[in-house]
Amino acid sequence: MKAYEDVIQFIAGGPSVRRVADFEASPTAKARVELLIRKEKNDGLTPGEKSELDAFMTLEHIMRLAKARARGHLSHG
Repeated sequence: MKAYEDVIQFIAGGPSVRRVADFEASPTAKARVELLIRKEKNDGLTPGEKSELDAFMTLEHIMRLAKARARGHLSHG
């Protein structure tokens, strides 16, 4: 499974504001990202692995922004 697939599945499920605020990547996704980062530092990544890591990092950034906005809605709600 690619590291970013659980984020896509989460978004596709139409989560509530509370679920967005509480979202965390799965342990499997976290372990995959840690592996890719270690590999990038030590051995280098294949183009496919680099693409996977870049996509995850982009989605992670988007989710951080969404979580911040969701928390704002919850605090004013």
